[in-house]
Amino acid sequence: MAISADLHALTRSRAWVRWLKRLWANDHIILGGLAILIGVAAGLAAIGFRYGIDLFRALAYGNWIVDELFNSYAAQMPWWRVLLATTLGGLAIGLFLRYAMPDRKPQGVADVIESVALRGGQLRATDGLKAATLSAASIGVGASVGREGPVVHLGASLASCLAGWLHLGRRLTRTLLGCGVAAAIAASFNAPIAGVFFALEVVVGHYALSAFAPIVIASVVGTVISRMHYGDFPAFILPQSYEIASFWEFPAFALLGLAAALLAIVFTQSVAVSAKLFERAKIPVVLRPAVAGLAIGCIALAYPEVLGVGYEATDKALQALYSFETLVILLVLKVAATAICLGAGFGGGVFSPSLFLGAMLGGAFGIVATQLFPELSSGSGAYTVIGMGAVAGAVLGAPISTILMIFELTGDYELTIALMVATAIASVVVQQANLASFFAWQLARRGVNLRRGQETEILNETKVRSLLDSNYATVTPDAPFAEVRDALVRAPFGELLVCDGDGALRGTITFAELAHLAFDSEAQEKLTAEDLARKRPPVLLADDGLSTAIRVFQTSAEPHLPVVDNKQSRRLLGFVHEHEAMTAYHRALQQVRREESGDP
Repeated sequence: MAISADLHALTRSRAWVRWLKRLWANDHIILGGLAILIGVAAGLAAIGFRYGIDLFRALAYGNWIVDELFNSYAAQMPWWRVLLATTLGGLAIGLFLRYAMPDRKPQGVADVIESVALRGGQLRATDGLKAATLSAASIGVGASVGREGPVVHLGASLASCLAGWLHLGRRLTRTLLGCGVAAAIAASFNAPIAGVFFALEVVVGHYALSAFAPIVIASVVGTVISRMHYGDFPAFILPQSYEIASFWEFPAFALLGLAAALLAIVFTQSVAVSAKLFERAKIPVVLRPAVAGLAIGCIALAYPEVLGVGYEATDKALQALYSFETLVILLVLKVAATAICLGAGFGGGVFSPSLFLGAMLGGAFGIVATQLFPELSSGSGAYTVIGMGAVAGAVLGAPISTILMIFELTGDYELTIALMVATAIASVVVQQANLASFFAWQLARRGVNLRRGQETEILNETKVRSLLDSNYATVTPDAPFAEVRDALVRAPFGELLVCDGDGALRGTITFAELAHLAFDSEAQEKLTAEDLARKRPPVLLADDGLSTAIRVFQTSAEPHLPVVDNKQSRRLLGFVHEHEAMTAYHRALQQVRREESGDP
């Protein structure tokens, strides 16, 4: 009985071990656990980033001021203190940019997208911390930029670091980056739903359940961390609930969408012009933020609303506290201020400026619409909300997540239909103008094509060495004609490889090289394999990716290519056949299509 009981207990313990092993081998379980860790890390990072902004603002302006009160505080400061803070702060930013940042440029959402498309989601945590420091300091000294881009980059960097430690593959790393992005946005804006869809829409690129579930978990955890610290409050408090007054108002919403598209295009092009002007002016990188800071400080002396993320001014626009003239002036000045800051190299994002611009545009549009058709208008405040979503959606190139984000930021459900109409029209118009988003424009400046880049990255995961065929025939360079002829007859694929004593490839011989000597017996006695060989045949390197192999096959028109270890030693490793490369190419493209369609 005792032996039977022991065996039964042993069997049960082994069953538990097998169950635990299956559990550990399940990607969904692993991703769920990692999503919780990333949600906590990104949530804490978002909170820390906001405190970093407050710290740098306290250093620059001499007092601890939150975003929502910064513009009013700056309006009461002496003019010289504002100019000193923005100019000297810009100089400090320039020094940090010059000596600490990779490539001497700030980093943000575009770098996350590029990493996913081209580098398998690889981001360095140190670069993320540097970028966050640069952006927190930029916003703290008054730069007219947003805080969402740095938080997204920081969350993605932490997730990429964890994926690197665990040596995860490209697909899992990509999902973890989505978790970091979702948690960062959710914690920063108290918008968990929008965080999920922004990560899926912009970073991951599909809505497969394998990615959706862990991203939702990370977003919820990030939101919980944020609410435990700040409480559950929307970013903007609406003075009232809005309702659509009449369905005859929808043409006005559509017209506002068109205006938002034009504003988004002008905004993006203004940043492009600003960047080009700073480059052409030959101003050193270290001085550009200081020059921009002086310009922003001068603007802020009359309109301090342009400083920082601008949440206070956006909130006032929602409460209809600005006149039509003030809204238009702030709209123009904010475009100029943000373009100057981003063009000069200040770190920061574009979401908060987009909300600001949308609020000013919607408020001004609403005033005109209400005066023309007072009985049909839902009120200028309603147009302000719609304008925020339309401009932000067009700038970010993420209409779905932007609609959800505006809903979560304002808590107003009644205007959702109108918001959807305006945002969809604005996004479509911007895309038809070949400006898919602000981030796509940033990547285009670097010569990055997202679709082609993603395909190339997946294709290059397959290396030439994995397709090697070791069935080949060789001869030494001093082999006589008769030996070459006999070896060529027996050679696979009708191609003979000439290799020296070290195994280095010296050339190739096919029947074409022997054809003109078929009846010249005198020449045959004098020639060796080295004399007959094609000296520099097209070759592939063992570490070449599949896209390189396909390109060489196409340009050389060869059905088989020899593979060497490197260009220096040219040690022969084997053959690669065109049909094998094309088969692998087809499999890789199928993987791309599966990921695009959301299949695991």
